[in-house]
Amino acid sequence: MSESTSTPEETPPYGAGGASGTSTSSAPRKRVRTHYLREMKQRGEKISMLTVYDMHTAAVFDEAGIDVLFIGDSAANNVLGYETTIPVTVDELLPLVRAVARTARRGLVLADLPFGSYQASPEQAFHTAVRFMKEGGAHAVKLEGGAEVAPQVDKLATNGIPVMAHIGFTPQSEHALGGYRVQGRGDAADRLVHAAEAMQDAGAFAIVMEMVPGDVAAQITERLEIPTIGIGAGVGCDGQVLVWQDAFGLRTGKMARFVKQYADLHGVLLDAARTFDAEVKSGAFPGPEHTF
Repeated sequence: MSESTSTPEETPPYGAGGASGTSTSSAPRKRVRTHYLREMKQRGEKISMLTVYDMHTAAVFDEAGIDVLFIGDSAANNVLGYETTIPVTVDELLPLVRAVARTARRGLVLADLPFGSYQASPEQAFHTAVRFMKEGGAHAVKLEGGAEVAPQVDKLATNGIPVMAHIGFTPQSEHALGGYRVQGRGDAADRLVHAAEAMQDAGAFAIVMEMVPGDVAAQITERLEIPTIGIGAGVGCDGQVLVWQDAFGLRTGKMARFVKQYADLHGVLLDAARTFDAEVKSGAFPGPEHTF
């Protein structure tokens, strides 16, 4: 047993000697736990969640007070250059999870189980999730699906692995769903409610709802005891998640309707890179102050 009296709950914020300088955030210093998210729902407090794939963005988002730092399989088409999320593997995601877990001091580190790594059986899901917990340092995992993956959720939850579920539009099933389409309209709303309840009954600690009509998402949120996190599911959810490259303008082009862009990082980086290129070619950089 360690002789140290320090616990994860006592980990200092970045402003107290951490990775990214003086913090101006008033966010709580304690590590976010799954039961804290449930308590936030009970108090009517909203939950923030962003994707993150490396140490620097993890440090920034953690300092900002983001509650859940999510290493999504969206790394496939936001980091690794794939067209969709389907090709990404466990071995490709693990280094990203490790980078975030090594950096985060407050946020809950949540890792996505990629396509093909959990659907076959509860045992497959367990062994994949164990890798993300042991090798990656994740605090929890996420998987997609409704009642059909309830046995997987139950297997993980009863063996000490916190699980966030994901219903509505599930990107790993985009071919089966006929592309990026809103889920839960009309008669399909009842099936979505059933899926959400099945995930709660199986032991999920929270549920992502993607591209779900706002009234349906609000109804599900009201019925469930566990928190709901929306992405294109309206303001009635207990929290919201976005892909950070979309939200902060690193990615360009047409965005989904549910994306709000808070910055233009593409423009900032483009201007900086052009200035660097021009200064190198003109001989303005490096100057005497940059030379030993």
